[in-house]
Amino acid sequence: MTPLCAKIAFGMLGGINLSTGRELLRRAGSAEGVFERGEDEMVSLLGRSGTIASADYRRDIAARAAREEVFVRSSGVRALFFADDCYPQRLLDCDDAPALLYALGDTPLDKLRTVAIVGTRHSTAYGLDFTARLVGDLAATYGRDIAIISGLAYGIDVAAHRAALREGLPTVAVMANALNTVYPAEHREVAARIVRSGGMLLSEYPTSARTHRGFFLARNRIVAALADAVVVVESDQRGGAMATARIASAYGRELFAVPGRVGDARSRGCLELLATRLASVVRDAGDIGDALGWKPLAREGEQQELMLELSSEQARIVEHLRNHPDATVNDMCVALALPFASLSSALFEMEMADILMTLPGGRYAVLDR
Repeated sequence: MTPLCAKIAFGMLGGINLSTGRELLRRAGSAEGVFERGEDEMVSLLGRSGTIASADYRRDIAARAAREEVFVRSSGVRALFFADDCYPQRLLDCDDAPALLYALGDTPLDKLRTVAIVGTRHSTAYGLDFTARLVGDLAATYGRDIAIISGLAYGIDVAAHRAALREGLPTVAVMANALNTVYPAEHREVAARIVRSGGMLLSEYPTSARTHRGFFLARNRIVAALADAVVVVESDQRGGAMATARIASAYGRELFAVPGRVGDARSRGCLELLATRLASVVRDAGDIGDALGWKPLAREGEQQELMLELSSEQARIVEHLRNHPDATVNDMCVALALPFASLSSALFEMEMADILMTLPGGRYAVLDR
């Protein structure tokens, strides 16, 4: 069994959440270890008998995983295992997240800000227009390092994806089916454009899983978990968008709703979220950015003013970081030919002046103001 096959098989185990998955990995030593042990050894390892300890059950899972591995390797799909660095870090805060995700595309979600936009499949012209304007406003106000998350469904979902594609923002579609098909079929071209444009299709389901109604509800937790903020554009009091909203609230995500027309069934859910103070009103991108502490992009004149405030050394650092956002301190020492002590001092001063902010891995980001 290859390491990839073992991770796929681990993701197929029933009754595993992230907490129990971590404990199972700790006891078995690896994903491979779960499937290489005999039944008696697994009973001893787990301290009890049960489904996972059953050799027949694990053998069947391993066979299914081997077939899935062929699909993954031949189709360019990546398997994102919860114990690996490639797994979206926001999901690790949510214990009911899947142990494994299948991904087509390679959006660096951990380096991006994220907004989920969801709503009814039976959207109005107003809802579609608001969705397009909100995505455009996000890009114009805060830049293109924002990923738009949704579910590729009819109505508001696909409108959010299309708006992101128009604005040059990466967009992630969380699917309620395996990645060997697109549902609804009418959105295949949108799905293809998402991947070509630096976005991503995500699913927790292998190709052997038969899609059923519960999958559509289950994917809502992934949409909510991946987002810094969730926006409900239009929704009745029941449905997937409202489920996503309640999950987002439980996860501690910022939740927003668009106030629609009183009496319109497609606004009842949003009005309920606002009336119960579960969500805040969203009028434009600023409402989202203010809640999350995002700083708007500096206008051209403001950028020039900032550069005038900096020393020549600091200006070189800012320019380098804007052109090389992944640069580490060591990279900058070499590229800018600055001694480590001088660079560290300059970085500290700029951080104290709210010009830069520190990022994990010895990196820095320029704070637009």
